[in-house]
Amino acid sequence: MEKKLKYVDICDDLRRCMLEAKVKPGEKLPSENELSAQYGVSRQTVRKALEILRDEGYIFAEHGRGTYCSELMRHCKKSKNIAVITTYLSDYIFPRVIQGIDRVLTENGYSILLKITKNSRGMEARCLEELLQKDIDGLIIEPSKSQIMCRHMNLYEMLDFYEIPYVFIQGTYAQMKDKPSIIMDDCRGSYLVTEHLISQGRRDLIGMFKADDTQGQQRHKGYVQALQAAGISYDPDKVVWFYTEDRKSHPYEKMKQLIDEREHLFFDGVVCYNDQIALQVLRAMGEKGVDCPEEIAVTGYDDSYLASTCRVPLTTVTHPQERLGQMAAELLLQLIREGDRVADRQILIEPELVVRKSTGA
Repeated sequence: MEKKLKYVDICDDLRRCMLEAKVKPGEKLPSENELSAQYGVSRQTVRKALEILRDEGYIFAEHGRGTYCSELMRHCKKSKNIAVITTYLSDYIFPRVIQGIDRVLTENGYSILLKITKNSRGMEARCLEELLQKDIDGLIIEPSKSQIMCRHMNLYEMLDFYEIPYVFIQGTYAQMKDKPSIIMDDCRGSYLVTEHLISQGRRDLIGMFKADDTQGQQRHKGYVQALQAAGISYDPDKVVWFYTEDRKSHPYEKMKQLIDEREHLFFDGVVCYNDQIALQVLRAMGEKGVDCPEEIAVTGYDDSYLASTCRVPLTTVTHPQERLGQMAAELLLQLIREGDRVADRQILIEPELVVRKSTGA
């Protein structure tokens, strides 16, 4: 009995040293002989204590080199740090999203570690690798190019292993649809603007959508559903796909080309991926002398400041940026406090149509 209590005591003492960072992640523990001398017990007793710690994930052994404190210990103490990874910071959406996150976290005594990926999956992987070496209690992340399969699943699996909760915003990877998320119902939002254009008598509609994120795919889906509901045939020639890398030039250049070819491919409305793309469309129309909305009606998405301040105020779809950030932070704090007991882990925000001059209102 005495011997059993002794190895349990050793186990508890070593665990406490690691939890208090007296032995740091990656640091080598004393040898079995040194621990035997330190605690005044046999090597067999020390070995039993180390086996328990190894099974619990506190330590790992490297053959011929010794026993080391696991990286798991880096995440065992509460740091009051929350990491936030977004694709862009200067984008018109994200400053407000960050404000919402910051308000909730600050009120609860947390600090933000902010990382930017520029919608690069390689940069996202590097951000995750770096954060796994830091003390963080949780993570809010907008995935990069979320329509493309994630190739760094191992990093998310490490977050799961270390029991670091994370919440996706704006989109999720196909392999992680069951993970906690706060997402706009983008299919419904695009359906609303397309349906509105059709109700205004516009039946020949161009769609411009981003190909490499789930938002673009869902907005395209809503556009198609609205056409079908109105009995209008889907024409793939009237859909313009663009990517992250060419988002600042391709929609604008393509719109000019479509206007030049309008005699052969007639259209009287454009459903745009977001307000920024709608502004490119309006610029191309202005350069070509085409009037909005008399000749061609245009819709955006996000109801940003751009939508209400541009030369032709945009009909668009609401995107409650600050509220989305607040909801993401609140869900993450719930996950930190309650873990798997949190029932409502995937939240879909209902969009609303905002009608302005660009569709003839």
